[in-house]
Amino acid sequence: MAAASSATAIPSLDKVDFLKLQNGSDIRGVAVSGVEGEPVSLTEPVTEAIAAAFAAWLLDKKKVDASRKLRVSIGHDSRISAQQLQDAVSRGIASAGLEVVQYGLASTPAMFNSTLTEDEAFLCPADGAIMITASHLPYNRNGFKFFTNAGGLGKSDIKDILERAAIIYGGFIAKGCSVKNASESVKKVDYMTVYTSDLVKAVRKAAGNIEKPLEGFRIIVDAGNGAGGFFAAKVLEPLGAITSGSQFLEPDGMFPNHIPNPEDKAAMKAITEAVLSKKADLGIIFDTDVDRSAAVDSTGRELNRNRLIALMSAIVLDEHPGTTIVTDSVTSDGLTSFIERKLGGKHHRFKRGYKNVIDEAIRLNSVGEESHLAMETSGHGALKENHWLDDGAYLMVKLLNKLASAKASGRGDGSKVLTDLVEGLEEHAIAVELRLKINQSHPDLKGRSFREYGEAVLQHLGNSIALSPKLQKAPVNYEGVRVSGFGGWFLLRLSLHDPVLPLNIEAPSHEDAVKLGLEVASAVKEFQALDTSALDKFVQPR
Repeated sequence: MAAASSATAIPSLDKVDFLKLQNGSDIRGVAVSGVEGEPVSLTEPVTEAIAAAFAAWLLDKKKVDASRKLRVSIGHDSRISAQQLQDAVSRGIASAGLEVVQYGLASTPAMFNSTLTEDEAFLCPADGAIMITASHLPYNRNGFKFFTNAGGLGKSDIKDILERAAIIYGGFIAKGCSVKNASESVKKVDYMTVYTSDLVKAVRKAAGNIEKPLEGFRIIVDAGNGAGGFFAAKVLEPLGAITSGSQFLEPDGMFPNHIPNPEDKAAMKAITEAVLSKKADLGIIFDTDVDRSAAVDSTGRELNRNRLIALMSAIVLDEHPGTTIVTDSVTSDGLTSFIERKLGGKHHRFKRGYKNVIDEAIRLNSVGEESHLAMETSGHGALKENHWLDDGAYLMVKLLNKLASAKASGRGDGSKVLTDLVEGLEEHAIAVELRLKINQSHPDLKGRSFREYGEAVLQHLGNSIALSPKLQKAPVNYEGVRVSGFGGWFLLRLSLHDPVLPLNIEAPSHEDAVKLGLEVASAVKEFQALDTSALDKFVQPR
């Protein structure tokens, strides 16, 4: 297949604020019209400019001589705008003189893996990779994640690329057209066969090189109509598992059944009901681009959030005794106790944001503190053994390894081998997250940014807590204000991207949770630009 060789004529190109497309270490925008108040921001010319900017960034980083052409792999999830954006990305990359390899429907972890695989038959390794995805966001959104063999790009890299894209796009405006002479051939490769065969090999190895170590197990997959449907036929079935009863494996970018998100209650209910109705040994659910996952045991018990981190910690600490487990800031006190007292590890609770958590684990290793697992409650989990890649499929392989090795050693108790690993994890009866929004047009901001205003709220709360004999601030804390009291805890922090202060509360009872909520409400009541309606409703007498 060849990309378009002529310029793409544009009737009118609007000015675009490229930096507004940054979402931490990703790029995200609106790719499909039809939702009121959400104009399209990821147009084809914008996408071409971003891809060309990534190519320029990559050329600067790799500094290769002219004799070798750099290669970029491109994959996408099931979104309805995927094909259109893949073609635009291909034109942008090819216009910079780089080789383009399209993977079609793929997972985010596979795209990073393509920069590590050495197999010229599959045109690997790629020098850079682009995944077209917006995770679990609605159908009209899309975006990009970028990789080199050093891992996913960070915030500063994304800012650099967007600044370059703005200049390139300015050139489009001046010429009245987008990419010219994108005549490089675009190759297509079924890379997912390489990626999935590696997952299969990993389970076989854990079971002592048995060909079908999961024979007899019924394991069902819920892909939520995202990109994870491959896991049933390409990973589980070659291992001998029965996958009938798996659901929503077909890619459908309108996501007609439920949001592909292991944090979503409706999604978890769907996989739980499927496990129970089919009498399955295990259920596995993925998000849209397969960098997050969760599981359900044969009794319908959800293995997600704190419970999944506890399970992965048990597996990793068995392999690496005493290692440090890095998590995001909203993990429970019960998880800390489980990791440190029961498992003999160390819990390093850091900031929200999967890249923050992964980067912190990498940093700890660099200063001599061994860490083998970095995991967020959202289902992002990365292991040192897997190049610090947050790979939902690989996390599930670690669970399958336990099933397979238990079966190989004569234990036939199915998913109980997993459930037993989290025995002793203390879990509070009440766990809520309330979102307190900052009204950016309120006069109480007095010209400050929402971030400055939010920091002032947190500072005031921290000072108030210091005066209360019933509450204790966490001695080590990297984000927001974390406080223990009334048998539970709360964390008020500033959102990474939005004018919102999320409040997490966990407590043994609703009454105890209300007591914690009232402490926060009392401390923040003077901040008039803060919408506390969700908190006010929560603390009202029943």
